[in-house]
Amino acid sequence: MKTDNMNEKYIITIGRQLGSGGREIGKKIAEELSISYYDKELIYLASKESGLSKEFFEKADEKASLSFFDNFFNLQYSKNYLCGETLFEIQSDIIKRLSEKRSCVFVGRCSDYILRENKQRIDIFITADKEDRIKRTALRKNIDEKEAELLNNKVDKKRKEFYNFYSNRGWGRAGSYHLCINSSVLGINDTAQYISEFIRRKLHNNQI
Repeated sequence: MKTDNMNEKYIITIGRQLGSGGREIGKKIAEELSISYYDKELIYLASKESGLSKEFFEKADEKASLSFFDNFFNLQYSKNYLCGETLFEIQSDIIKRLSEKRSCVFVGRCSDYILRENKQRIDIFITADKEDRIKRTALRKNIDEKEAELLNNKVDKKRKEFYNFYSNRGWGRAGSYHLCINSSVLGINDTAQYISEFIRRKLHNNQI
């Protein structure tokens, strides 16, 4: 489906569970729609612009600055909080500027909330069946399935805390997105095609 709105700048944001194939699906969507794709690239851009080491951003990558078990008056907590807030603001500024220049796909990093004022934005959340997520993580990380399950739980917990800390929404909740989809139903390739068609129709109907 062709639409005039596809010639205007628009933004696709993707939240995802670890092992759901969200990153791969995001890349395929960007290729299908011939638009830019940003994920780990944001860390390099943030490091280059700020002059800070990439390690600073990698350590803070989608990790909440606040833990419910931290003591608010603890000095070390205060330092970590300020550092996390600063790194988040740097990445947020980059995401906003990139969105003003071209159509693109952003994976993670609270990009849907950061760009909440952008009306030409479509927010997607990708999940998958637990067994599929475990197998995909085990294969990608070259670890056994028990380790993969623990890693999935750990990373998703951090992503949820990060998202809920910086936004006023709920990570993975249907009401926070335009479309939530289980990639196990159609598989990676067909899920990417389905979402791409959803995006075309959404832009065509101008209901963003």
